[in-house]
Amino acid sequence: MSLDIAASERLAIIGESGSGKSTLALAIAGLLPASARIEGHIDWFLGSTGKAGAKAPPSVLPDISPSRGEIAPSSLSSPIANVAGDEATAKLPISPLEGEMSGRTEGGLIERNPQKSLAKPSQPPFLGRDIGFVFQDPSASLDPVMAIGKQIAEVARTHLGLTWPQAYAKAKHLLERVRLPDPDSALRAFPHQLSGGQKQRVAIAAAIAAGPKLLIADEATSALDTIVQAEIVALIRRLVTEDGMTLLFINHDIALAAELAERIAVFRHGRLVELGTTAQIIGAPAEPYTRALLDAHIGLDAKPLLNRAGLHP
Repeated sequence: MSLDIAASERLAIIGESGSGKSTLALAIAGLLPASARIEGHIDWFLGSTGKAGAKAPPSVLPDISPSRGEIAPSSLSSPIANVAGDEATAKLPISPLEGEMSGRTEGGLIERNPQKSLAKPSQPPFLGRDIGFVFQDPSASLDPVMAIGKQIAEVARTHLGLTWPQAYAKAKHLLERVRLPDPDSALRAFPHQLSGGQKQRVAIAAAIAAGPKLLIADEATSALDTIVQAEIVALIRRLVTEDGMTLLFINHDIALAAELAERIAVFRHGRLVELGTTAQIIGAPAEPYTRALLDAHIGLDAKPLLNRAGLHP
């Protein structure tokens, strides 16, 4: 597979559970366990100014497919990242890895040594500063015994070098940006005192606290009701636009993807089966699987996916 993401682009990856979309997101963020063996290339183009898309020599991160892949020149004028591997699959076989990850920035370029473990303590400076990650379950991503304000302030203090007063002031500002009611009270609240939608807003605030260039939202709306889903999608769109971030939106709901993304990538069984603009994917899908996903969402009387022509388990 080969996939690139342009600076400030909103790209959605959709597919059923087990399609490999979340595995790809975790590989990009360096969050896969040490037992995962990954191959291929992820090249980053980040300039010394810190802005995504500026020209810089590519660096090689741990890869995302089990077969050796080669990076191809990007078809976009200013990519933030280019992911490549064998087109056969993006699923990861499990085997031990040796060594440890080395994450650093040099002249704005993100680097990691290939074929290293992704579960070592050297990962947070890279993940927190350059990549923001919003998980599906906000309750699992927030510390239940730490006040909301301290959790957000800790991110800002760690990655921006702020004092605690400065970090708390930034945390309050971030809670205002994500439109959490009564930010002053929320700073002192604990996760169990908030609703699911409020906790997800807090998780988003923490994810953008250090000003990341890339925001990954992995099923960030799946645990929420329909109304709150729409609110979170609108919030993510606004924040990404205001901050000029690149967005990788992982979701199984093609309607939400169409609402938020400029391009959509369709995954099935670890393969990238279709990639195009949102208008192309929604209006004129080329693959039977994509058409089946659309039919399954649009009509309750749609035939089962595995019974559709050209589709097999």
